[in-house]
Amino acid sequence: MTVDFKRLEPKSNIIKSIVVFFHGYGADGADLLSIGNALSEHLPDTLFVAPNAPTKCQMSPFGFQWFPIPDMDGSSEIEAIKELDRICTSTNQWIDELIEKENVKAQDVFLFGFSQGTMLCLYLGPQRLQALGGIIGFSGKLINIDSLKLKISSKPPILLIHGDEDPVVSPLSLPEAVKELKLLNFEVRHHLSIGVAHGIAPDGLAEALKFLHDKME
Repeated sequence: MTVDFKRLEPKSNIIKSIVVFFHGYGADGADLLSIGNALSEHLPDTLFVAPNAPTKCQMSPFGFQWFPIPDMDGSSEIEAIKELDRICTSTNQWIDELIEKENVKAQDVFLFGFSQGTMLCLYLGPQRLQALGGIIGFSGKLINIDSLKLKISSKPPILLIHGDEDPVVSPLSLPEAVKELKLLNFEVRHHLSIGVAHGIAPDGLAEALKFLHDKME
């Protein structure tokens, strides 16, 4: 699979772990790669990779989308779910290729999503046969849960972070996802950023860094 992505090399020039960023609806990989600059000072052996979603966003011609959103673009629920499953399969194939190329193990790879990127990470991560090191999700929600329950092959640890003033994805999505994931016996941490809208705040990023440090040891 050919994926357009940008990468930020580890400070040490030695790759011991990989963080893969998954951007939000209408954005691109570069939108999150700047976070890698902030994290790399604390994670010198980590390669940061930021792919673009493969499809141009219907609502934002300069950005990309991982899958359609019926409420926004007029697509059908069937179309959206079909595309979600397709992109899940192809992205996991690409992650396999990345793991092999960079000579790391599955547990050395971490997914870091924002908004729609979080939705994709929470759906595709548990479908992998070998558990990833972890999944970090900002400002997203758990989607297509009934289908996911039938496809779970591994249970990576998860950190979910949400702003309590998010007008795009309801903050209620955080406790809802935590409850569902714990019922499925996932290890889940969560953090609510006070006074934060649809974005990544310093306190949330600090929680993400702590999670990465914990799981990379």
